[in-house]
Amino acid sequence: MAGRYVLALDQGTTGSTAFVFDAEARPVGQDYSEFPQRYPRPGWVSHDPNDIWEVTLKVGRGAIAAAGIEPKEIAGIGITNQRETTIVWDRESGEPIEDAVVWQCRRTAEICRRIRDAGHAGYIRDRTGLVVDSYFSGPKIKWILDNAWDARKLAKGGRLAFGTVDTWLVHKLTKGKVHATDASNASRTMLYDIHRGDWDPQLCDIMTVPLSMLPEVVDSSGLVGHADAEWFGAQIPITGIAGDQQAALFGQGCFAPGMAKNTYGTGCFALANTGTEAVRSDHGLLTTVAWKIGGKTTYALEGSVFIAGAAVQWLRDGLGVIASAPETEALAESVPDTHGAYFVPAFAGLGAPHWDETARGAIVGLTGGVKKAHIVRATLEAICFQSADLFAAFEADAGIDLALLKVDGGASKNGFLCRFQADISGKTVVRPVVNETTALGAAFLAGIGAGLWQGTDELEVVWQEAARYEPAMDEAERERRLAGWHRAVERTKGWAD
Repeated sequence: MAGRYVLALDQGTTGSTAFVFDAEARPVGQDYSEFPQRYPRPGWVSHDPNDIWEVTLKVGRGAIAAAGIEPKEIAGIGITNQRETTIVWDRESGEPIEDAVVWQCRRTAEICRRIRDAGHAGYIRDRTGLVVDSYFSGPKIKWILDNAWDARKLAKGGRLAFGTVDTWLVHKLTKGKVHATDASNASRTMLYDIHRGDWDPQLCDIMTVPLSMLPEVVDSSGLVGHADAEWFGAQIPITGIAGDQQAALFGQGCFAPGMAKNTYGTGCFALANTGTEAVRSDHGLLTTVAWKIGGKTTYALEGSVFIAGAAVQWLRDGLGVIASAPETEALAESVPDTHGAYFVPAFAGLGAPHWDETARGAIVGLTGGVKKAHIVRATLEAICFQSADLFAAFEADAGIDLALLKVDGGASKNGFLCRFQADISGKTVVRPVVNETTALGAAFLAGIGAGLWQGTDELEVVWQEAARYEPAMDEAERERRLAGWHRAVERTKGWAD
């Protein structure tokens, strides 16, 4: 049948993935390709925006070919993207005026310090739900305008356009006809009032960013524009957009308030749906737009663990105690506990809910009985302990019980990790059949926008569970373990001072 497929373009930090999903949300074709990373100075990370476009176009075509379908059979395109990464281009030429400033890049730290010193942090937090940090797009736009050749003059003349990666891809797919972003990506710029649902002129003044540069903010699901027939062989509507973590929340079927997901990657990104209420966090979480559909905004609380899978990588590449990540499951299960050891992998400080950039990693409680397997187990437990702290913060802020936690990402395939996460959190942990939930979320949004699915009720039917882990640890043991973890965390704080 015509229009029975969706193409999901998942543009990530190191590469782009494309999936073709059918009407039962089954992946029937996929492709992946990496692109170059640029590190012009210590702490700086850049991308060539044209590399991003070219590799995304390549994998989109590859996924369609792998699916063995005609382009005209695709009902809609969904875009999900590395958030906060900032691109500025000339409207006349369509070309970037500077490399993309990547979300990881810290070149705007001094700009952020000046903003905080000027007393703007409270206003920014009230309007955007965000803390003042180099992570977000607003300071990155300011940096480009201050440093790229003639940028301020061009901006004043209305020549320049800003976009996060989704906006850049829409620009390229539509051959410059559409300049748009969705509400979830807009909410990560530090320029968007998440309560009014519009760009905030005072925030733009603080960042010295002209309003004329900013894209139209559209719903996360619905017609945005059409990809030109040159790119995929047919003119295909673009019908879904969301930032990667919000897309994963949607792809996990977390449509109701109180539902949460945790993505285990290099770090962990945990999001909890708070419904139509933008809950302000008192525990170091971010308030963000989850998605906007039919003019109705759904909000989420977000918490980040800086080091998760990266700690396992350190075991492999730094210490050489394992040859591959999958080995950790059997090693962890070969011992009944960690023999009293706790590993706090604060290699880059502590994120939510602690927010201590001066913390550094430590293994505490070492005795002569601690062996390799205990250290490996302590590493996996540390990922779960850090995540459990986020879930507790969610519940304290939102006043809700997160009885169910949906997980995805590479480490979610580790059975020991999922079982311990359930035990130490006291939550039922569920892993989906389709682990690529970011791409699936983009497909879901695009499918609704294209009319392939009528709403989230249909998606709840097609979302499939692969494994479920129920908590088995008794409450007294859980409290004892958590108390030990929190003692260990306290010993890492302030170390860099």
